[in-house]
Amino acid sequence: MRTSFSKSLRARLIVGAAVWIAIGVSTAGIFISALFRQYTIELVDNELRQDLDELMTLIDVEASGFPHLSRPLSDPRFGELDSGFTWQVSRTGKGLIKSLSASDYELPVPDDALGPNDAQKLTLQSPKGPMIVFERSFAPEDSAPPLRIQVGVEVAVIEAMLPAFVRQLTGSLVLLGLALVAAAALQVWFGLRPMSRLRQALADIGAGKADKLPTDFPSEVRPLVDDLNNLIVSNSQMLLRARTQAGNLAHALKTPLAILTDEAYRLQGRGESESADVLLQQSQRMQRQIDYQIARARAAASRSVPGILAYVAPIVSNIVSAMKRLHDSKSLHIVTQVDGQCAVLCDPMDVNEILANLIDNACKWATTAVTITAVPDERGAEVVITVEDDGPGLPAQSLDRVFRVGERLDEQVPGSGLGLPIVRDLAHLYGGQVDLENVAHGGLRATLRLPMSRSKGAPETVIQ
Repeated sequence: MRTSFSKSLRARLIVGAAVWIAIGVSTAGIFISALFRQYTIELVDNELRQDLDELMTLIDVEASGFPHLSRPLSDPRFGELDSGFTWQVSRTGKGLIKSLSASDYELPVPDDALGPNDAQKLTLQSPKGPMIVFERSFAPEDSAPPLRIQVGVEVAVIEAMLPAFVRQLTGSLVLLGLALVAAAALQVWFGLRPMSRLRQALADIGAGKADKLPTDFPSEVRPLVDDLNNLIVSNSQMLLRARTQAGNLAHALKTPLAILTDEAYRLQGRGESESADVLLQQSQRMQRQIDYQIARARAAASRSVPGILAYVAPIVSNIVSAMKRLHDSKSLHIVTQVDGQCAVLCDPMDVNEILANLIDNACKWATTAVTITAVPDERGAEVVITVEDDGPGLPAQSLDRVFRVGERLDEQVPGSGLGLPIVRDLAHLYGGQVDLENVAHGGLRATLRLPMSRSKGAPETVIQ
């Protein structure tokens, strides 16, 4: 999983965005919670100040100097037991009256003295825990000592407001974070879409559907597309030059070899058979090597060019038609079972040469029948082509020997000894392989595997 993540640009961008979004949203959540707590405290402070002012207006002092309220405070929480809100009126450190909500305890009274009409905010430790208290000194009109009026709220009441807010805030931020991650993923997908198009365009070239990349890409990708198109054109030109040079080389050597062969026959006619045989033998060896190396050079050049594609069915059909005429005297029954959608990533000329050699060998050695099949393998990565005859087969020790250049097991059958070596080399150059095996009921089976093209649809022209 780590390897696939490190190789995926899309995954890196999305995960990176998700990490920064998570950090940003979490930081915002912490600051918002702190701001909410500060706002809540300020709101409660304002309420307590208002309650303190209201309480002062409601205090009546009897002739004996004992205070009482003309009516309860307007905030009902002061009348609810354990509501956390409480008030108290005291004199000289002793509580005189208090709210119903604090029936089982009294607010602590500080030792410091307040001046007339002085007010202050304190945090006191009460039996119920820390409390925020606003207090004020109130002096009656008579000569009695001043009263100390206190209004407070338990800090736990304020803290209890935070969890519900934090839960709602967390849910909202999680949804926001998911929305931002989704938006980042959408942006990454949209931003990298040209790269996906480029990959598909390259796949189309590899499958033979196109010969170059389209040019309607964004300006940031266009230089890469232009370079790739130039590379494709350059490779195609190299292939053309390689094939031309191979053809020129063949023609250049054909005349000297023809002269040597003709001279050998002249020597043979003058009775110099030993010298003639040496010249003929060496000329044939040179011709075989030239044919072999030219075929390999052409295939190597073809393999480097993208977009090559060959459909198997028409190639097999053309070869079978030629073989029926070539081996007409044997009256062979040639059966073909070729999937029409089988296409290989090889040059059609090379596929034609590979199959022509395999089918021709099968027809040479077959007694009555040759069977040709072509189907995709179980993974859909290769096309498996089998050519089977009902001939005598081969000795087990010769199944690999026949792939050596110039090797012939039977001189009575026409041939140069180049067919199977060229077949194996061409298959290997395209990333395929060819194997021979004897079948149980007699005969030989050649199994050819070539890389399969993903291109769909039948070929437009028949390869001759």
